[in-house]
Amino acid sequence: MKHLLKLADLSAEEIFGILNLADQLKYERKNGIPHPHLAGKKLGMIFTKSSTRTRVSFEVGMTELGGTALFLSDRDIQLGRGEPIKDTVRVLSRYLDAIMIRTFAQQDVEDLAKYGSIPIINGLTDYCHPCQVLADLMTIREYKGSLKGLKLCFVGDGNNMANSLIVGGIKTGMEVAIACPDTYRPDAEIMKWAAENGKFTVTSDLKRAAEGADVLYTDVWASMGQESEKAEREKVFRNYCVDKELLSVAKPDAMVLHCLPAHRGEEITDEVFEAHADEIFDEAENRLHAQKAVLCKLLK
Repeated sequence: MKHLLKLADLSAEEIFGILNLADQLKYERKNGIPHPHLAGKKLGMIFTKSSTRTRVSFEVGMTELGGTALFLSDRDIQLGRGEPIKDTVRVLSRYLDAIMIRTFAQQDVEDLAKYGSIPIINGLTDYCHPCQVLADLMTIREYKGSLKGLKLCFVGDGNNMANSLIVGGIKTGMEVAIACPDTYRPDAEIMKWAAENGKFTVTSDLKRAAEGADVLYTDVWASMGQESEKAEREKVFRNYCVDKELLSVAKPDAMVLHCLPAHRGEEITDEVFEAHADEIFDEAENRLHAQKAVLCKLLK
């Protein structure tokens, strides 16, 4: 494992290795056991998309591991003024030990890895969100004991979250069902891979997708950068809501997860959100532990 660009690059063994280390680091943190495994290491964090959870979890995580995190807004570095990525990363590789980037284009992440000489971590692109899904898998395993054989149902836009949940779910032995409008399906190549490598369904029928699910997962209807599409998306997705009725067709002990921020009353009702708030905020916390594990795997 040289980088974390997308989950498709990792084997099942590598994913479980990250989850196992994340569990250990979480235990140590909860019990006040220091783990400065990355003392002296420096992480550059490039943001062309703003964030709450990504910035805070990576910065706190790097600090707890004994290293240093540097926030690099695209407004503050030459990358935002037209310097080619291949030049920026070759310079930053001389100063830093790793780079995390949260941006729009997946190609930008791939180019950082191609031209740089240090590990690159994808903090989010429009194509995928591997860090979030590692935290999701960690949370599901905490609550359910294992992942193999569980059914995960995602409701909403076939976006970066859906793409990564499909890959992460299938690779760890889960059945994955996606409920989305026909015109907002996940990436075609990812769906083809999933159909060939696991139990996978994509449908516009919410109840069919959610039937017997162990985990219901949803995300906002309009992600960052899609603000101009908000009105249209509200029309298209108005029925794609995790509510009490949809939850009734899942298993009685089904979990509900949301990568946050949540628009209550849109993709999830306030009633369902609050009933499953412990799971959702454990999921948010686990961003910290999963990402610390990724950093250790790449840098220790």
